[in-house]
Amino acid sequence: MRQLIRFTKKKHQVEKNTIQESKQRGVVFLVLLLLTIGVVFVADVSSPQAMQVFQDPYFFAKQQIVWSVVGLFLMVVGYLIPYVFWRKISPFLFGITILILILVLLPGLGSKVLGARRWLVLGPVRFQPAEVVKLTLAMIFAKMLADGARRWILIILLFIVGGLIMLQPDLGTTLIVLMIGMGQIFISGFSIIYFLGLGLSGFTGGFILVWLSDYRKDRLMSFINGLSHPLESSYHVKQILLAIGSGVGLGQSRQKHLFLPETATDSVFAIIAEEIGFVGSLIIIALLALLVMRLIKLCLSIRDDFGYFLAVGIVVWISGQIIVNLTSMVALTPLTGVPLPFFSYGGSSLTMILFSIGILLNIAKTKMSVERSYVGRIKRTGNEKRT
Repeated sequence: MRQLIRFTKKKHQVEKNTIQESKQRGVVFLVLLLLTIGVVFVADVSSPQAMQVFQDPYFFAKQQIVWSVVGLFLMVVGYLIPYVFWRKISPFLFGITILILILVLLPGLGSKVLGARRWLVLGPVRFQPAEVVKLTLAMIFAKMLADGARRWILIILLFIVGGLIMLQPDLGTTLIVLMIGMGQIFISGFSIIYFLGLGLSGFTGGFILVWLSDYRKDRLMSFINGLSHPLESSYHVKQILLAIGSGVGLGQSRQKHLFLPETATDSVFAIIAEEIGFVGSLIIIALLALLVMRLIKLCLSIRDDFGYFLAVGIVVWISGQIIVNLTSMVALTPLTGVPLPFFSYGGSSLTMILFSIGILLNIAKTKMSVERSYVGRIKRTGNEKRT
């Protein structure tokens, strides 16, 4: 009877692990599919600008392929390194990224583009430290929550990081960072009353910062007033809506010919919608939603506190960027400059997202290996008893 019970448990555990491995393979497949589609659309969308600036219509596409390969390499690295390693060094990594966020504000170190100082230049490499801090913040918060740290300490850290990013200025990234931190704090059992109060305070503070900045105020007013100034503050929104409402066919976009700003980065979905229409856009959204659902399912299977909180932060990060970007493309929220994962041109965001997915997959893999060793231990104990 005992042997039958052990056999049943082992069979059930093997079935669970098989399902878990299937979920992980599904995530990898979706990542590769989205990356491939993203590179194709970057090549299509960016060709007029690349031709005008670099006399090479595939300049941005080549760069995106390089970043995709680097990102996949980092995803493999994240998958192979035991996730408990990040718990040990998360304070060091977080401290380094805070220092870099300060350095990027200094003239001579931080590169200023379009009025914002968001890039750190190290020789031929230029990257956005704010993209790195999304992951290191999720790591340090996961460690502190797993260690039972007081929530108010995390809230102070969160607002310090948000304040440094706002000084660049970068409202979109600040919003995503706040979403990551608050998502982790909320899932840890934080009182919903305090959570709503903190959210209201953050909203009030954000509104004040927007109102004190002329360009942010213009964006907010253009969102509120709709298309009342189509040649001025509402120009970007108008061109986005014209693109989305057209549906002209693959490769036939008119808006990508320098009518719509930031076609290959923040506004890439508008050109995608213009070329592949409503049904094609729904398919892209469905693929992104399916990936998020797969990641959430992996999160729900994690029992380790640090691994769980870290996985939640990663899922909130990816899903938050998707939601903020897509809602701004259909004028449901103001434009904030948040890139669309896997589709927007750029290396910093893409490589860090792929790296974080690799870490999440390692968390799920480690859970399975622990369960397998437990099953093996039961089997060995049973054999010893029988002898």
